[in-house]
Amino acid sequence: MALEALIFDVDGTLAETEETHRRALNDTFASFGLPWDWDRATYRRLLRIMGGKERLLHFIEFDGPEGADRAFDRLDEIHAAKNVRYAELVRDGAVTLRPGVERLLREARGEALRIGIATTTSRRNVEALLTATIGDDWRDLFDAIAAGDEAPAKKPAPDVYLLALERLRVPPSAAIAFEDTSHGLRSARAAGVRCLVTPSEYSDDQNFAGAAAVFDQLGEPTAPARHLAGAGAGKAMVTVPLLRGLAD
Repeated sequence: MALEALIFDVDGTLAETEETHRRALNDTFASFGLPWDWDRATYRRLLRIMGGKERLLHFIEFDGPEGADRAFDRLDEIHAAKNVRYAELVRDGAVTLRPGVERLLREARGEALRIGIATTTSRRNVEALLTATIGDDWRDLFDAIAAGDEAPAKKPAPDVYLLALERLRVPPSAAIAFEDTSHGLRSARAAGVRCLVTPSEYSDDQNFAGAAAVFDQLGEPTAPARHLAGAGAGKAMVTVPLLRGLAD
């Protein structure tokens, strides 16, 4: 079927956000008087749990850190405060889009493709990121957002992709998804959507079997992408013609 829509994950896919999320978490823990400091190894492990609040709950229940009982009672408050801190850091310029992302978004818009988001993060975090990195006109680029707080189940369940497809009004076979994790890849495939993967700094050790293509990034004329697996060998950028070929 002809390509009609592109659907993007956010954290790790549109931008390398995870270090900013980690900083926001550690800042929030300190503000709540919790003696926790998630290092990179801890955060990489916990990223296997999809959803920020779910990740915190898993840490409290299974790691059993000091202060776990009082943190459990204030879980919603801690999670909300972390999102506020994340938005502050993003507004201050802590995050930029990954190479090739804005180029491809504008190329796709110029080709009259519909563009959506399917993410486990909150709509508030999505809007903060897009405003800081693209500007207020980001709404002119995106036709639909399906956020984690709007879907019944987190990735790797297909719920958020099914919601994005519904809001974009396109069938799964007419869309290409963009992800950076194996959970995201499984979510897109479970919804019947082909998926192109660009591994992030926290997911580069994962298995992406089943991806339509894997590149280290989307690529720019001055910063070529490196093809890792699947379709697109020899290509230095992920472009709309390449994506149309994946959809055929």
